[in-house]
Amino acid sequence: MKIRIAIQKSGRLNEDSLRILKDCGISIDNGKDQLKASSRNFPMEVFYLRNGDIPQYLRDGVVDIAIIGENVLIEKGEDIRVAEKLGFSKCKVSLAIPKGVSYNSIQDLEGKRIATSYPNTVKNYLSEKGVKADLHIISGSVEIAPNIGLADAICDIVSSGSTLFKNNLKEVEVMLKSEAVLAVSPQITEERKQLLQKLQFRIQSVLRARQSKYVLLNAPDESLKDIIALLPGMRSPTVLPLAEEGWSSVHTVINKDKFWEVIDELKLAGAEGILVCEIEKMVL
Repeated sequence: MKIRIAIQKSGRLNEDSLRILKDCGISIDNGKDQLKASSRNFPMEVFYLRNGDIPQYLRDGVVDIAIIGENVLIEKGEDIRVAEKLGFSKCKVSLAIPKGVSYNSIQDLEGKRIATSYPNTVKNYLSEKGVKADLHIISGSVEIAPNIGLADAICDIVSSGSTLFKNNLKEVEVMLKSEAVLAVSPQITEERKQLLQKLQFRIQSVLRARQSKYVLLNAPDESLKDIIALLPGMRSPTVLPLAEEGWSSVHTVINKDKFWEVIDELKLAGAEGILVCEIEKMVL
């Protein structure tokens, strides 16, 4: 028995999905243009699918789990459970209008034409704001719509904003923020749930490591108490005496978002020889 996972057939989400599986120690035997592949060291089959089709495959039980953009689930699979947020492939789903058009509030879109491939998301957002607009559903690139007179505004995924800039558009409303998630089929069997638990354990270890740095430093013993107080370790720092009398070596893990702030404070407190390392896995 194998757990069946769907990932995007191509694009950035495909690359990030394969990377996290690899970091989990799962090797995928896939050749070029394969739509289905197996792992040689974990009971898993990988299905390469169009992103927009994945919610239905989950719903029908064709696949057991999927790595998919949260925005796609909001649009097409609100009934599908999210088991884990994965922290990569982050983006926004936003409304944008031509740069030369003034904008004061969402009310400015009343009665306007909006081009989008996310009609349910737009309808729900506009309904919450009490705004009615005419939606034009487009499956391809929507950025061109205002330039050819098809729409007054667009709703689309925004990552860096460069695509909007190139098409002379500006972002005016962020409707939701999205990232990759691990979604679960409502039809997953109890046996495959056990495999899912094993996979989640590995994923959580990888994600914790990605958010952390391993720090080693030398500290004068008279400053040791103050330096330890600055270190938000997993439980408490490891302190070992150095060969040089009056000095200790301190080992701990810190959150990468607080990295520079903590390092600066440690130096002021007297820490020296600070070494910062990447963490491959972190198991609690």
